[in-house]
Amino acid sequence: MSVASDTLSGAPAGGILDRERIIAQPGFNRWLVPPAALAIHLCIGMAYGFSVFWLPLTQAIGISERVVCEDMTLISALFTTSCDWRVSDLGWIYTLFFVLLGSAAAIWGGWLERAGPRKAGVVAAFCWCGGIAVAALGVMLHQLWLMWLGAGVIGGIGLGLGYISPVSTLIKWFPDRRGMATGMAIMGFGGGAMIGAPLADMLMNTFKTAGSVGVWQTFLVMAAIYFVFMMGGAFGYRIPPSGWRPEGWTPPAKSAKSMITSRHVHLRDAHRTKQFWLIWAVLTLNVSAGIGVIGMASPMLQEIFGGRLLGMPELTFNELDASQKSAIAAIAAGFAGLLSLFNIGGRFFWASLSDRIGRKNTYYAFFLIGIVLYALAPSAAHMGSQVLFVLMFGIILSMYGGGFATVPAYLADIFGTQFVGAIHGRLLTAWATAGIIGPVVVNYIREAQLNAGIPREQVYDFTMYILAGMLLLGLICNMLVKPLSDKWYMSDEEVAKLQAKSAAADAGPTGSFGIGRGGFDGKALAAWAIVGIPILWGVWITLQKTAALF
Repeated sequence: MSVASDTLSGAPAGGILDRERIIAQPGFNRWLVPPAALAIHLCIGMAYGFSVFWLPLTQAIGISERVVCEDMTLISALFTTSCDWRVSDLGWIYTLFFVLLGSAAAIWGGWLERAGPRKAGVVAAFCWCGGIAVAALGVMLHQLWLMWLGAGVIGGIGLGLGYISPVSTLIKWFPDRRGMATGMAIMGFGGGAMIGAPLADMLMNTFKTAGSVGVWQTFLVMAAIYFVFMMGGAFGYRIPPSGWRPEGWTPPAKSAKSMITSRHVHLRDAHRTKQFWLIWAVLTLNVSAGIGVIGMASPMLQEIFGGRLLGMPELTFNELDASQKSAIAAIAAGFAGLLSLFNIGGRFFWASLSDRIGRKNTYYAFFLIGIVLYALAPSAAHMGSQVLFVLMFGIILSMYGGGFATVPAYLADIFGTQFVGAIHGRLLTAWATAGIIGPVVVNYIREAQLNAGIPREQVYDFTMYILAGMLLLGLICNMLVKPLSDKWYMSDEEVAKLQAKSAAADAGPTGSFGIGRGGFDGKALAAWAIVGIPILWGVWITLQKTAALF
């Protein structure tokens, strides 16, 4: 113990962003790390809410009325300064977000493990906030290509680095509660839009003038706010020294059938295992089923229930007049907001539950419950029970969020913690894949059903059965996930050699070293308040909007 203490109490070496500068010292409270992660995830989570800018940006030239150019192609839309953009042109930014998120996480995940979470968090802050600032310039100059480059590409890289920056750090700080730890951070990504979208709406209304829709000013203000929060989060990161474990905690006993390993698989070998690709398929199928619904939540509720949302069950969607359609659109916006709450809550609830029942069993629950709910959703719609329908999709979206929050701990259980951040980064290519599959399946089937003359209130029935089938495939993949063969694990000598290269390594004994102690003391309460107050504000705004549903 004295050797460890002497080592840890020495003056940290290296630059302010270097890994060795963020090794925790005796007396550090591990509960300060999750709010640091939340500070970053709440900012980059606004990627989910960028659609709040689409309609104002479609009138950036005309201001009060769109300037439509019927013959404008996508290429000409990138450079036009005289025609207003279409929503479909702007929607590519959303696609770029998640393609670049998965790509950046896969490409730079290994670098993050070497450089440490602080440096990755700082780079993420500059990319995400700098990208939004470049997008603001694109709006000022009315150059869509600048928006794609800024928000989509540069910002997308920031998304990837920011998303994975705390994952392995939190797993190492909370080996006794892996699911809960990653759930706390990753729920911030789901909650970012809940805070950012109403904030953006308020700012656009503030900056709107007769000659401006107020978007570029809003971009700059939000970039500044996000930069402060993300830098604060990055500088709040600390990593435990090698050999650290929570006081009084003992690693689970080794078992041939155990799904939790205390050994480590090298990054170069992880993707060569069958288990990596099975978990990749599990995440892809779970996310595909949820992300398609997220994109169509508002029109789906409107088209299925139509006049029932206004207390006029005799009217279908096509029979509503313009004012009635406007009224149910507002109600459907509340539905989308409620789904975001379930998405956020599910990230924490399911990830925490996985600490008790295991990661594999948690995914069994996702798939089995999801199959039943998707199969029964058309019946709830035909019964006209909007409360039951909303509750069903709330549970489905909670499992969508829970899938994201649980998978880092699933990877740590199977592959160990040494390279879990980088392995998680590579696995996020599943997200990019699902971001294409889910919306394409939902949108294509909807259009095909409409073209076949199916009534609007029934066009989603077949889609629900297809999504249930996707979850069945995911269930089979999850069943096939088994513990790894011994041949994939690094030897103790390999692990020691790797750790010896890191300034975070410590040759002393394992133990708590006086680090990580304490619960919610004054510092922890202050840190949690900084991220908790914006979350509560977002929840309050969302609940106000969803009241009309009931």
